Amino acid sequence: MAHHIIIGGGPAGVAAAETIRATAGSEAQITLISNEPAYSRMVLPYYLANDIPERHVLTGDAAYFEQHGITSVSGQVKNIDTQARSVTLSDGSSRTFDTLLIATGSSAQRPPIAGVDQEGVYTFWTLEDAKQVMAKAQGTPRAVLIGAGFIGFIVLNAMAKLDWNLSVVETESQVLPRMLDATGAQAVEGWLTSQNVAVHTGAQVQSISREGEALSLSLSNGASLSADIVILATGIQPNLGFLDGSGIQVDDGIVVDDRMQTNIPGIYAAGDVAAGPDLLNGSSAVHAIQPTAVDHGRIAGANMAGQETHYPGSLLLNVLDVINLHCASFGQWRTDASESITTVWNPTRPIYRKYVWDGDRMVGALFVGPIDDVTMLNDVGMVKGLIQTQQALGNWADYVKENPTDVRRAYVATGTAQKLVGQTLLGAPATARAYRVDGKTPSAWQKGSHGPLIGSRPDALDTLPRTPTPGLDKGE
Repeated sequence: MAHHIIIGGGPAGVAAAETIRATAGSEAQITLISNEPAYSRMVLPYYLANDIPERHVLTGDAAYFEQHGITSVSGQVKNIDTQARSVTLSDGSSRTFDTLLIATGSSAQRPPIAGVDQEGVYTFWTLEDAKQVMAKAQGTPRAVLIGAGFIGFIVLNAMAKLDWNLSVVETESQVLPRMLDATGAQAVEGWLTSQNVAVHTGAQVQSISREGEALSLSLSNGASLSADIVILATGIQPNLGFLDGSGIQVDDGIVVDDRMQTNIPGIYAAGDVAAGPDLLNGSSAVHAIQPTAVDHGRIAGANMAGQETHYPGSLLLNVLDVINLHCASFGQWRTDASESITTVWNPTRPIYRKYVWDGDRMVGALFVGPIDDVTMLNDVGMVKGLIQTQQALGNWADYVKENPTDVRRAYVATGTAQKLVGQTLLGAPATARAYRVDGKTPSAWQKGSHGPLIGSRPDALDTLPRTPTPGLDKGE
């Protein structure tokens, strides 16, 4: 019986373990090694905001793993011997494997700031981090977030729900520099100001000192901030140190092919540590987001179990709630070349859309706006579908450029929904995960996937006049 070892109990590791069991059946020995419980980092802000209890953070527990024949080992891998096909844990014990998955995720970076290691200064990347912040918070604390990226903002959103007094410091000239362009960031910064969040861009924290019970932050622009809690959100780095001397090829992450296999046969990598194929250009890229981690884990698990499966690549995407202003970015949005972009910009509401084109194909997009104009519309999903499928729009590309708030017609007319329905990661529709908190099972979804968008396409749609859908004037 083949022995499959998975290092890491995050989304990639758990997805791989479940896929191996589903693919190989009982003919597989699975060991999951992790120094943390199996949980989702992306729901920690909901835990902080008291929206969910701690047990809802978990993605598996001892009973669940036992039920699926997965041996769960609490520990940390110290090194990998690729010749002996074994892993050694920090307690000195070792285990041999037939296949191995490295899914050790990433850790929060701590910037070299004087005073950064004192009480009251936290990262927010682990369940333990969240517990420490929650224990520290009393009443309505003053919180300063160092770093205005995606991680910092999901924490900011949770703190805003708790009515904390908030300030944000970002070294770059705008907030969300790896998710939005300057115009999108302008919309977000204006919105934050209207929500009484102090924004300091183009500034560095030079030192953190204690003044009585409070913390004092000195900024490079001469300003100073007082805080009860400081959150470090200055980026993450993959957990790769234990691979030194293993012979496993590492660049920005562990280099893998489209089967998620490393340069060592039978050894795979997934999630934040893996530099896998990019959907749009085929290059190697680390996309440290949960959807990619799950996809990586499923692809790796299938191949570990003997089902040869190739990954088309991950799409870089982020969707974010900034105190009820919703933001989304997809694909290759980093361009200002006027001939390849279409924009909608209403700074008053605010509403911002940006589509990036390669000929008649959409390759990137940005959305910023109130919930009714972003995530409550089908447009966000349809634009993602156009980018994901790389659907050629033909003359419909010109229509969308002229009517950028009317995506549905082009989406339906070009058959993009049908193309998406035919795509599966492992050759069959995904099934629901069996893990349920308190044994509760959600009601079955009764509607057919994409049914309305497929069934509503008239046979003569391509011959109909290219007139905009009535009422689409919010962005004007």
